[in-house]
Amino acid sequence: MAEQTHVLFVEDDDVIREATQLALERDGFAVTAMPDGLSGLEAFRAHRPDIALLDVMVPGLDGVSLCRRIRDESTVPVIMLSARADSIDVVLGLEAGADDYVTKPFDGAVLVARIRAVLRRFGHASGGRAEADSSAVDGGVLTFGDLEVDTDGMEVRRAGQPVALTPTEMRLLLEFSSAPGSVLSRDKLLERVWDYGWGGDTRVVDVHVQRLRTKIGQDRIETVRGFGYKLKA
Repeated sequence: MAEQTHVLFVEDDDVIREATQLALERDGFAVTAMPDGLSGLEAFRAHRPDIALLDVMVPGLDGVSLCRRIRDESTVPVIMLSARADSIDVVLGLEAGADDYVTKPFDGAVLVARIRAVLRRFGHASGGRAEADSSAVDGGVLTFGDLEVDTDGMEVRRAGQPVALTPTEMRLLLEFSSAPGSVLSRDKLLERVWDYGWGGDTRVVDVHVQRLRTKIGQDRIETVRGFGYKLKA
């Protein structure tokens, strides 16, 4: 029997927490639900879940800070939950290392779909661990100036020094590396990297590109206004 995917869910609203936990468990997930950020961090360290769902406005340690603490220790996928799609908290969560976000109130089926989309991106089946998918490019080491991308070993070096990337950042870099010099639109990146089969929030792309730039060089990825981004060959 396949191991269940383990979800850490941090939400301070008792009704939302209990109802969402039941919905996720009905869909086959194992869920650890916590009411605040500090207990959520303890649960993360104790259970090492496959994915974390973090409400932005939890007490003790807010969701953005909790995301940052998790990202300091792990590349586990993180989805932020926010009551407002236009909230600055969404951007702060993405900048802290979250991979995606869902706006509250949400339909249970939509949340499950987003969780599964993120897990597919990370190569999870039913709780298994895997690295980012390298199918976007041929195997080998690709070189762009002082940047080296090892698509077999899933490693990146800049000026000979290793660069630590999350699986989402690695997937994004692989997409750029598959077509250096070509412009990739935000919608295309949402489809290929985030597995969106529908229109998504392009801020997710923009923030991840900014995060990637801080690690591989600010001038390595060029913004083509009105069209998207491209990797300088």
